[in-house]
Amino acid sequence: MTAVSAEAVPGKAPAGAGPRPWSEDGGAAPLAPRARLLPALAAVYRAQLSRARVARIPLLFVATFQSVGIMILMRGVVDGGAEARAVVAGSSVLVVAFVALNLLAQYFGQLRASGGLDHYATLPVPPAAVVLGAAGAYASFTAPGTAVTAVVGSVLFGLPMTHLWVLAAVIPLAGAALAGLGAALGLLAPRQELATLCGQLGMSAALLLGVLPAQHMPAPVAYARDLLPSTYGVEALARSFDAHPDWLLVTADLGVCAAVGVVSLAAATWAYRRAAVR
Repeated sequence: MTAVSAEAVPGKAPAGAGPRPWSEDGGAAPLAPRARLLPALAAVYRAQLSRARVARIPLLFVATFQSVGIMILMRGVVDGGAEARAVVAGSSVLVVAFVALNLLAQYFGQLRASGGLDHYATLPVPPAAVVLGAAGAYASFTAPGTAVTAVVGSVLFGLPMTHLWVLAAVIPLAGAALAGLGAALGLLAPRQELATLCGQLGMSAALLLGVLPAQHMPAPVAYARDLLPSTYGVEALARSFDAHPDWLLVTADLGVCAAVGVVSLAAATWAYRRAAVR
């Protein structure tokens, strides 16, 4: 009997051989198609939300406790009126700043320093999906603490809670603006320590410029307050405590928040591409 090697039989491969990376005509086989944005975004969002739920619950408690403590301290100074509305609104949005800005800046700074960006760069997902998924997860994670802070502040200062449903728009829009800023800071910082510092400074700015009533601020500080993305979320929430809110101004504030969110998330996506190729 004549032995015929496997290599001589057309269409057969030697035993144990893996898949051939070449097409039938001898050229390179095409790679798998890149994942679409929305499915990739949903997958990253679920993964980041699951991770944040386990690792960030103690920090969310700290953020909520911090904001409630600030309102209790301010209760001895502020009696009511526009100042009380500013304190409650600023303290509520401060929870968003603590998680979406501060923690996200630290997360991306750590991811860049540890080489974790290389893992994401090898996945067939658009860069925007990674940034938007992480930012959306961290912003969503702030919802319980923000709602609790707003309710406690309303009771503490005797504010009406009729229009607290505005939080359903304030949380995602302010969260998107602050999360995009936090991600950009973490990705652009050359060192992990600087990313942490930038996140802390950003949260401190949200505390000082958002919680303190704007009427008592010097003009230069008031201008700096206008540049902070969370300011417009604070203003929208503060206006909702009025007996008859000016919904046109509330909508305008939320629109500014949305525009800043788009710009900051686009900047974070650019920063991710820049950091991933280095």
